[in-house]
Amino acid sequence: MSTDTAPAPGPAPSGPGHARRLPGALRIGLSRGRVEIRSFSREWESLVFTFSLPALILVLFASVFDGMFDMGMPAVDHYLPGMIAMGLMSVSFQLLGTGIAGERENGGLRRLRGTPMPPSAYFIGKTVLVAFLSFGQTVLLLGVAVLGFGARLPSDAGSWATLAWVLLLGTVSCALLGIAVSSLARSAQAASAVVVVPFLVLQFTSGVFVPVVALPDWVVDAAGLFPLLWMAQGMRAGFFPEEMAALEPGGSWDLPQVALALGTWCVVGLVLTLVTFRWKTRRDG
Repeated sequence: MSTDTAPAPGPAPSGPGHARRLPGALRIGLSRGRVEIRSFSREWESLVFTFSLPALILVLFASVFDGMFDMGMPAVDHYLPGMIAMGLMSVSFQLLGTGIAGERENGGLRRLRGTPMPPSAYFIGKTVLVAFLSFGQTVLLLGVAVLGFGARLPSDAGSWATLAWVLLLGTVSCALLGIAVSSLARSAQAASAVVVVPFLVLQFTSGVFVPVVALPDWVVDAAGLFPLLWMAQGMRAGFFPEEMAALEPGGSWDLPQVALALGTWCVVGLVLTLVTFRWKTRRDG
């Protein structure tokens, strides 16, 4: 019987003939996401105006308008769902639309495309950033509303589940739309007008600042072509008492329609992103 033993495994061979295996796209994307979060945190202007603005507006509205109008509930309860929807669109659509345009303008995207990093890792990193900001901003708004003004939170699991899927679908649809819109701007400066102006208009036509029952039908119909109105309606379904549904355009929360609209925008946003996304500016070819 042979007494030979197999040699102990040595270090993996290296050299020109043995290429080192690179980490997968998911691992690189998660690392990229941590870099995105750190970079965003260092920019205090973005941190204040993008991340904290909805909470500041909620504090102002809850303080100034409480008891001024017959809203059927305290002002903080009335405005909280819309502020959450606005905040989600802010850290997805607005942040990505202007941020990616800036990265394209300064050559950051072109340099990333020239590295071994898989293109999908870049988008995974942006997804991590948006998820982090969406969760953090929602927690901040709920904390300010409850601790500062005694806001009423949903009391049943069904309402929390509604808030969860509206948050998920709304954030995904707005993020994809923001990535697609970033390619429309000719420069980083133009991106502010292309992104911020429509977002500001939608805040006044989608039931965030002004109740939809007070808006003309044609305004509500036009706003219904975009995700924010459906996000705000879904959030109200989770926070408001059931009897408040009578004030909605259709007299109900119509959650299947909310899911259909947001799901459709996820698909449309993905198609637009695949068709329009560019790693270089137009003048770079």
